[in-house]
Amino acid sequence: MLNIAKRLTEQMRIPAFGAPLFIISGPELVIAQCKAGMVGAFPALNARPSGTLDRWLTRIRQDLSNHDRDNPQARSAPFAVNLIVHRSNSRLQEDLEICVAHRVPIVITSLGAQPWVNEAIHSYGGIVFHDVIHNRFAHKAIDKGADGLIAVAAGAGGHAGTLSPFALVQDIRSWFAGPLALSGAIATGASLLAAQVMGADFGYIGSAFIATHEANAVSAYKECIVSSDSADIVYTNFFTGVHGNYLRQSIVSAGLDVESLPESDPSKMDFTSRESPGPKPWRDIWGAGQGVGALKEIVSTAELVGRLASQYDSARMLIAARR
Repeated sequence: MLNIAKRLTEQMRIPAFGAPLFIISGPELVIAQCKAGMVGAFPALNARPSGTLDRWLTRIRQDLSNHDRDNPQARSAPFAVNLIVHRSNSRLQEDLEICVAHRVPIVITSLGAQPWVNEAIHSYGGIVFHDVIHNRFAHKAIDKGADGLIAVAAGAGGHAGTLSPFALVQDIRSWFAGPLALSGAIATGASLLAAQVMGADFGYIGSAFIATHEANAVSAYKECIVSSDSADIVYTNFFTGVHGNYLRQSIVSAGLDVESLPESDPSKMDFTSRESPGPKPWRDIWGAGQGVGALKEIVSTAELVGRLASQYDSARMLIAARR
């Protein structure tokens, strides 16, 4: 297991995963991320209707294979598919079977850890990362067969925890030496290096890629990302039953009072339908993390990854110069 992080890092330009963004992450973004040298990921539930996931995976594999053939000195990074392992996800079994058929290199599991899911991915040599918001869930995920963990700390976009990244990584590293990614307000190369200094192997970056040309987000969402900062992020469970971080302006635009959002019932969580009366999370209520203040313009994925790589190298040199 210790070799997984090293093996993945050797295939990457920067030690980072693109977070799988509901609705927003599709083949265009994933392919661009992988070609640029970081793990690209998308939620299986983004591929709709039935049959779309198979087509997406075929396209991703073919595009990346062509890229690697034409660019042997700059081969693409692996890609990942996110599976929601929650009872509300009626597609789990079908999507898992498609991932197995395509031998998806990395599978990210969320909202539930199940040994049978991990065993299916391991059957062909795939790697499983599970995202967690505290140490208790981390123990459960590893006990049930996950290979690696994604520590979702305070400040992460979408569904996020409340623990400081320092505390969460420290807790996990006190017993777990395997591959670990950190999520939470990582939007610069310096913060990516900081994640590694704390003990993580990879950064997990989501919000920054919403403001890219390849992201499947409406223009207003992208513009809101680059015009916001950490004070514009609202943490609430009102929209999905699970606490998450959202852009204040999208809540206001939906006609809601940000200061009086009630607590919600976790049983209302539903990942199978995008259409419902009233404001819909991710479609109308936009997720984002506290790191948005670092994002000032809408750029291509290649340009963003290049900037992150440059910042990362500069931060390393600055630390070296201070010693």
